[in-house]
This record gives sequence, C-alpha cells and structure tokens, in this order.
Amino acid sequence: MALGKQNYCNLLKYRSPFCRTTKHLRSERVTGLSENDGETLHRTKRGWMWNQFFLLEEYTGPDTQYVGKLHTDQDKGDGNLKYILTGDGAGSLFIIDENTGDIHAAKKLDREEKSLYVLRAKAIDRKTGRQVEPESEFIIKIHDINDNEPKFTKDMYTASIPEMSGVGTSVIQVTATDADDANYGNSAKVVYSILQGQPYFSVDPETGLIKTALPDMSRENREQYQVVIQAKDMGGQMGGLSGTTTVNITLTDVNDNPPRFPQSTYQFSSPESAPPGTPLGRIKANDPDVGENAEIEYSISNGDGSDMFDIVTDKDTQEGIITVKKHLDFENKMLYTLRVEATNTHPDPRFLQLGPFKDTAFVKISVEDIDEPPVFSRPWYLIEVDEDAKEGSIIGQVVAQDPDITKNAIKYSVDRHTDLDRIFNIYSGNGSLFISKPLDREETPWHNITVIASEINNPKQSSQIPVFIRILDINDHAPEFAKYYETFVCENAKAGQLIQTVSAVDKDEPPRGHRFFFELVPEFAVHPNFSVVDNKDNTAGIMTRRNGYSRSKMSTYLLPVIIFDNDYPIQSSTGTLTIRVCACDSRGNMQSCNAEALLLPAGLSTGALVAILLCIVILLVLVVLFTALKRQRKKEPLIISKDDVRDNIVTYNDEGGGEEDTQAFDIGTLRNPEAREESKMRRDVIPETIFQIRRTAPLWENIDVQDFIHRRLKENDLDPAAPPYDSLATYAYEGNDSIANSLSSLESLTTEGNQDYDYLSDWGPRFKKLADMYGGEDSDRD
Repeated sequence: MALGKQNYCNLLKYRSPFCRTTKHLRSERVTGLSENDGETLHRTKRGWMWNQFFLLEEYTGPDTQYVGKLHTDQDKGDGNLKYILTGDGAGSLFIIDENTGDIHAAKKLDREEKSLYVLRAKAIDRKTGRQVEPESEFIIKIHDINDNEPKFTKDMYTASIPEMSGVGTSVIQVTATDADDANYGNSAKVVYSILQGQPYFSVDPETGLIKTALPDMSRENREQYQVVIQAKDMGGQMGGLSGTTTVNITLTDVNDNPPRFPQSTYQFSSPESAPPGTPLGRIKANDPDVGENAEIEYSISNGDGSDMFDIVTDKDTQEGIITVKKHLDFENKMLYTLRVEATNTHPDPRFLQLGPFKDTAFVKISVEDIDEPPVFSRPWYLIEVDEDAKEGSIIGQVVAQDPDITKNAIKYSVDRHTDLDRIFNIYSGNGSLFISKPLDREETPWHNITVIASEINNPKQSSQIPVFIRILDINDHAPEFAKYYETFVCENAKAGQLIQTVSAVDKDEPPRGHRFFFELVPEFAVHPNFSVVDNKDNTAGIMTRRNGYSRSKMSTYLLPVIIFDNDYPIQSSTGTLTIRVCACDSRGNMQSCNAEALLLPAGLSTGALVAILLCIVILLVLVVLFTALKRQRKKEPLIISKDDVRDNIVTYNDEGGGEEDTQAFDIGTLRNPEAREESKMRRDVIPETIFQIRRTAPLWENIDVQDFIHRRLKENDLDPAAPPYDSLATYAYEGNDSIANSLSSLESLTTEGNQDYDYLSDWGPRFKKLADMYGGEDSDRD
C-alpha cells in the first residue's frame, strides 16, 4: 500500500516493522526446493505501504480536510477492489472512498480531547470477497495549534507577609497551565508578568513566584495590597494567549512601634475613706501595633505615693487602672505624685535600635477630706476581772478619738444587744468599763460585749469595737462527790476489803489543777465498821474494818466523808455514803439486800417474789372495780313511784348541794333562755284560779347566767301570785349550802313524832304555799 502524495516512512522517527520489511523485500530473493517438485521458491513482494497520517486540529475550512490515500499494487484501476476502514472514528470522524482509498476528516477535531486515532484498513476483491492484502493498522495523529489560553489553578490567591520585610522576600507562588501540546512548538510555554502591584511586588516570569520589591513596607501606613498576575503562552510573544489572576496580600504586624502616652501628666482625686482596691482612674499609652505586639504592662517606677497606690493593666483595653493600695489620711498627706511607666510585653529584638519600647508619665493624686468616725486605739480589747469583784468596780478602759482635724468630742456606750443582762456599763465621757451586777465564772466564764464610740456633734459618725471580758476564777465552791454512789458490803466481807472508790468534782478551776483530800468527819475519826483511805490522786477508797456484817442487825450504814481542796481559801464539804448490807455469793457478787428476804422461805427467788406481788396488786384492782360497779347499781331515784307519794308532796330534785354539786342540776337549762321561758304546769297540783300565769319578756339579749337568775329571782319575789309549783327554780348560785338546810319532806315519813313547820311562814312569799301545807296542825291529818 502506498500513500497518495508522500511517503512518510522516511520522515518518521518511529519506523514500523512494515516499513522496514518492505524496504528489504523489494531486492531480496529466497530460493529453495519444494517438497514436491524441488522448484525454486520466490517470496512475493508486498503491495501495502504503511506509515502515519498527520492532521491539524480545529480545521475551519469549507471542505472536509484531506487526510491521505490508501493504495495497493493489486488495484488495476478497474474498480474490482473495495477499500474498507475500521477503528477509532471510522465512518463518523474519518470517511474513506471505497473505490479510490482517499481518506477525509468529516468533522473538526480537538487535540486536547483526543490526540491520536488508531484505524485498520483492508482491500477486498468485490467479486470474490477475498482480501487481496492482509489487514493493516495505521495511526492518525492530530497536530496541535495554539487554541488554549493559560489558566491559573485559583481565580484568587490570598497571602500575607510581615511588614518591614526586606526586598526579595518570597510572598507566594502562582501557577498557570496550558492545555496545548508542550512537546510541539511554543503553544504551552507560559511566561508570567505583573499587571498591577508595582512597585511593591514583582513576579518571576518562569516560576510565578511573587516577591517584595520595596523595603520597609509599614503595616501602619498600608495593610492590604492587590496584585494582578498575567500568564501568556507562546513564550510571551505577540499573538500568544493569556490569563490573569488576583493575589490579595496582607502585611502582618510586627512590634516596630513603642507605646507613647498622649500627655505627660494626669490628675486624679480620692476621698480619704476609699478602701484599698478602689479604682481612681485610667491612663492609656497608644501603640499603633496590634495583637500581642500592642500589649502593654503598666508599673509605678517612682514617686512619693508608690507605697500608697497601685496600677494594674486591663488586658482587654490595654489601659492602666490606678487603685488605692493603703488607707489614706487627709490629715497626714493631701497630695501624692506617681511616675508611671508603660512597657511593651513582647519586644522584637530586630527593632530595638529604633529606641526604648516604653514611655513614662506623671500622675498626681489629691486626697479629699471627709468626716471620719472615731478610731479606737486597738482593734480589740481583752479585760480580765476576778469573779468576786464588787459592783461598781472599774475593770478597764477603751480609748477612741476623732481622726479629723476638728477632733470632735467622743461619747461611749455599750451595745445592749451584746449585754442583755446589763452586767457591764461604761462611763460615756472617758470609756471606763465597770460592773453593774455580780459575776459568776461558773455560770459564764467569758463575756463578749461591743462598745460604741460616737461623735457628740454628729452621732451618725460612730464605730464599734469588741471587748472580750474573761472572768478569773476564785475558790468559792466546795468539792463534792462526782456522782451518787450505790455502795454495799457483803455479809461475809473481810476486814480491810475495798468496797467502793469515790472521786470528787469542783466547779472551780485552780491554775495548778485540782487536788482533793478525803477523810472521815471528826466525830467518826475512828469508825468501828469502815475507814477512808486517801489515794493521793483525787480519789479515796472505802475499806471495811471488821469481819462479817448482818442484815438482821443493821441493814444500812451512813458514812459521812469530808472532801477538802487545796486552793485559797480552802473549801470543804461533807458527803454521806449510804452503805447497804447485802447477801453475796462466794465471789462477792450481790444477790439480795432486802431485810424482808430473811423472813421468806429459803430458796424463794427474787423473780418469784415479784410475781407474787404483781398478783396481789391485780387482785386489789379487781376488788376495787367490783365495789365501784356495785355501788353504782344500788343508786335509785329518791322517789320510786309517784303512787307512793301523797298529792301534796313537792319534790325538789334539783335543789342539789349548791354550787359545788355539779350533778344536782342541768346547766343546759340556764344556757337556753328559750326553753326557760316556756310555761310548764305541774300535772299533780291544780293551781288556784286567783293565781294568773304571767309570762315575762324574753331575755334573748342577755346571756349572762348569773344576771339571768338574779332577775328571775327578783321577779318572783315581787309577784305575790307566783306559786312555787308552776315554775322550775334552779339555785345555781345560792352558795355553798342552803341556810335553811333541806326543804324536802321525804325524810318526815321515817321520823317519829310530829315536826313543827310554823317557821315556814317567816320565809317570805315564795314559801307561802309550803307554810299553808305544813304549818297548820291539821295538815298532817289531811
């Protein structure tokens, strides 16, 4: 196969095996014998020409772009052969004339999309369909043109560099790429240049590295820069394509500026009563740097007020705050001067030659006078006084004075909230404390009171001080037994046996500690039964003096013991020990101390005795309850039946025993005036017609029982027609006992002989009916 216009095999660096084979086969002949006839064999010369085709990209002509021509020596030009093309783009991108073998590109090609195409070609006999040449492969390569501009990897770059950097300091490197073929021509050769940002920055034309171009660029003058970089292909020549990018460069701060006070002198004032830590004012040194480079530390370097004032740094605002360090006194000093220094905390050694990175200023502080409360000479007072000090005795003195220049007079007083019992008092003029009531250390060993000092001209100006009063002990209490001792001695005790160890207590507190002595009273200095042995350690032992004790003869012994202390004046007391005689076992354990146990049968235990006593108590309780119930059942009404009583007998059931007899009447009747007003007639006595039943006005408004009864009694006394049988008479307030004794006639049935009732007529109109019934001689007969 041969190319139509030009044989490229000799032009290509790459030589295909087909090309090399074709070159040699045209002049080489191989001879040999065949297996059949021994004829000489000849190698047939190949008719295909094989090489690469080249095609320009982005062809914009009116006709299709001609690629090349395929041809075989077997083609006689009679149209018997047919050329077929297969592979990349065959039929769509590349079209072959099947009769002539001409190849055309049907579309515009882009090398950046695909740089080469591999195709296969064959020639076929139209009649037989047999290939006249073996199928061969060839390549169509797309030649590059400069149709792509350089493109940066970022549309915008951001970079920073410290201010005051030297010339040539690297800032950032930018990179642009070109999609054209770097191996063919200069289409992909990029050159960088700076369009904007001069004279501050420059760019390396080959690498795209941006560098500083001016020395000592100051952030305080300008902080932000915008640099535009261009990338151009074709080596930067005319006609090359280009692209641009923007680089934003920020100058970062360095500590190249010292702090500076805007003024050399500051003035502040403070009241003398300002407590320590009170802020008086703020000062600030200016530093154009930022961040930690602008951090400032303030200090007082000198001045007559360096020990009275302090300065602290506000980390948020970088200000110096002047504060009070000690209490001020206008009377002592009225004006202070401070020398304040402001220093950078993070200096940069590279710029120390610019000068000291600190500044100083003077601060003047004037003290204002105020009316101050009195000041005591001490922060607290401790006073000691004997507990036997007499009332009115001076025990100590407190002193206060006005710190102002005026020196106002002071008066003293005791805060009664701290001395509710008013045990102490004070002279208002000089602050002397004295006793108002007796002291008792054993009751209250300490007294904590508060003394107040006030200005006489301005009582609001006052101060107070604690006074601790300690009561000193004197020996005014006698020692006594530490507790109540239950002491016993066994009947079988031996002489010299310890039966009890006693100790003593004393409310006093001698400075050298307690020391007690024990002995028998002088009357029993030589006791026949017991002795006291002082153990020299504030205890004593009670010892037996003979063998054997008998409960039947003496069940209890009283042993008086004298206890002395060793303080001045010596105090003593007598304590009596009660020693019981008890029955003990062989080991000395107490079994029984009751003398009655001797009368009981032998072998009866204590538990049995308790059980017997409990049974006796239960029986007594049952008997008492039975008797009480029986008496309650025997109580019967005074009158069993109305049939047994004569018609003219009047029963006064609720006469009672007077005010003290709470069962004789129902107080509810007196509490209910409404029920009291109802007229209730007796059924057993018919009233005479001359007597009119009179209703009284209701007394609902009066609920006083005593007043109610008095008014009813008065009404009945003044009414001669009021019989005793038509109303209920209650003598709730008649007194302890009636002077007339009982008015009942029930007991007259049991008396022998007649009884004189003539005295009833002298009792007044209320007892007229009784006098008529019992006063006459014929009344008994009737």
